Amino acid sequence: MLKKLSLLTTILLLSALLVACGNAVDGKKGNNSSSESDVIEIVWYPNESGEDMKSSRDEIGALIEEKTGKKVEHHLTTDYAIAIETLVNNNAALAFMGPIGYIEAKEGNEAIEPLVVPSGPSGTLDDAIYYSWLSVNIDEQDDFKENGEFSLDTIAGKKMSFVSNSSTSGFVVPSSTIVDYFSEQEEYADLTADNLMEGGPFFEQVLFGNSHQGSAVNLLQNKVDVAAFCDTCVESYVDIVEGEPNEIGTVYKVKDNATEPFNTVQGEEFILMNSTPVLNSPFVANTDVLGEEDFEKLQELFTSDEVANNEKIFVPEDAEESALFYKSADEKFIAVEDEWFNPIRELSK
Repeated sequence: MLKKLSLLTTILLLSALLVACGNAVDGKKGNNSSSESDVIEIVWYPNESGEDMKSSRDEIGALIEEKTGKKVEHHLTTDYAIAIETLVNNNAALAFMGPIGYIEAKEGNEAIEPLVVPSGPSGTLDDAIYYSWLSVNIDEQDDFKENGEFSLDTIAGKKMSFVSNSSTSGFVVPSSTIVDYFSEQEEYADLTADNLMEGGPFFEQVLFGNSHQGSAVNLLQNKVDVAAFCDTCVESYVDIVEGEPNEIGTVYKVKDNATEPFNTVQGEEFILMNSTPVLNSPFVANTDVLGEEDFEKLQELFTSDEVANNEKIFVPEDAEESALFYKSADEKFIAVEDEWFNPIRELSK
């Protein structure tokens, strides 16, 4: 528990120190040339490629077309690496990806820059976070407790599901939590994140869901004992039946009308054994492909009241529709600089 709190505190403190940087935009993006293409291609992670997110994708595309006068084409993927490489190799202008995906893309191509991130409920970067969960099936919760409390000590030797090794909340944050905790024990003094990627060194078996939804379904179909996934990627499929959002011990139940891939596990329940805050995910641009002029146009568009109040993009929290983003208070998009992601960058080293 002390290590988990240390990680949580590190992320939040470093994030707070960088908020001021995140609100400024220096205007020196890309190669200062306009894109020659009349098409803006957007690549989407597997988490956002589902049919249930189509209305949000289409609305964002329509607004971009209206703002730039260019056609938008959407590229849906089933693999994190494909999405990242598409952007890095100049085959897309825009992407919505987790902080680690952005950091990896930036390392591969300096022209890649953050465009905006969704704010927190306050409408600022102060609470611009989501949560990385470690979850277990409700009927097996006692197997993961010591003296009545959830303990990370119980996960050694179990079957584990992550999302992708390029997933911030589906691998980097939970693996950092696990390594930080266990590396103080003599048996696991040399444990690394790489040791957690396959069965043998620490876990009995390791699966990758290729999306947060896929990792959750791995758990609910009893393919694994523990699964890592985030709150925002599954919130439209589940309801809380006991506890408070994102708190250890909170029980979630898959909705009876949940769509794919949760249609096979409707009514199943899971419980949180660990929950860690993560910096919100950005829309990012390859500025060599997009061009400075369109970068500035899109930053103006995304941060506008028009988008903040668009219910096809920021769906009201109590709405039945699924969407990329939910609005519980004053959520909106905010421009940020690369430095804002340094807390996650430090975790990945």
